[in-house]
Amino acid sequence: MVSIKSVSDYRYDINSLKKHGRSFYWASFFLPRKNKQIAGELYSICRYFDDLADCSSENLTEEIKTEYHKIISNESNEINKFFSKNNIRIAILGDLVNGLIKDQVEVRIDTETELIEYAYEVAGTVGLMMLPIILTDNPEARKHAIDLGIAMQLTNIARDIYEDAKMDRLYLPNEWIGDITIENLVNIEKIEPLKVKTVIKRLIQLSNTFYKNGFSGFKYIPFKTRLAIFISAQVYKGIGEKIKKNHYRYDLKRIYVNNFEKLWITLVSIPKFFLIKYIYKNYTPVRNTFRNENL
Repeated sequence: MVSIKSVSDYRYDINSLKKHGRSFYWASFFLPRKNKQIAGELYSICRYFDDLADCSSENLTEEIKTEYHKIISNESNEINKFFSKNNIRIAILGDLVNGLIKDQVEVRIDTETELIEYAYEVAGTVGLMMLPIILTDNPEARKHAIDLGIAMQLTNIARDIYEDAKMDRLYLPNEWIGDITIENLVNIEKIEPLKVKTVIKRLIQLSNTFYKNGFSGFKYIPFKTRLAIFISAQVYKGIGEKIKKNHYRYDLKRIYVNNFEKLWITLVSIPKFFLIKYIYKNYTPVRNTFRNENL
């Protein structure tokens, strides 16, 4: 039996964002202090569940469900109080939990639609939960926030193919990869580089569609919180740009954006920030509506 940290013992980790969410931590310096603190608290909660889901090689589905149920059934629970205080629908956290539960068993995804649904559950939900924190209450902003989160998760997946494969997780849709197996991805000498390159390119192109959808909704975000979200997204998008510059090559070495590159992306993003509404005008429907999207 695996010993897990119960939500009853959960405490806000003030350093969670700094330790684990480096891209958003970098951008968070452009948030007002109060909003930055609340965003850090949300990240700490999401990180608690992420760590819970990955704390063992055993299937922790029931334990994760139990901990989530403890939250929603107890109004005095710290996490429940956080959601109520900040006007965030706790059912959206439930969608995130569902995504983490999917990671508890062998991960194989059949279709692009399934990939997008998973990306919504583990990241689009975070975009949705962030809206009240960045003072955005227009219902039209929801689809854009979700799509920005999905874009970031697709970037993650493109970056972490090898690391995920080692954990028996294959997020690349079967309808994309054909006869590529997880064994091929772990044993790189057994793979045809061009096949994986084509899939990685398709994934980055799909993420860019979702980034554009996310950026087209920035008009709904108040000016004082808008820049931080834009820089965070641009830094994350920069990972995809590096993958592109690497010619979409499948590599065992993880691609990341260093501090100098983050600084450069930040400086380049500021002029673009003032032109967002002219560069990103339209929303392109590329997915289904999710159950809790319009709560």
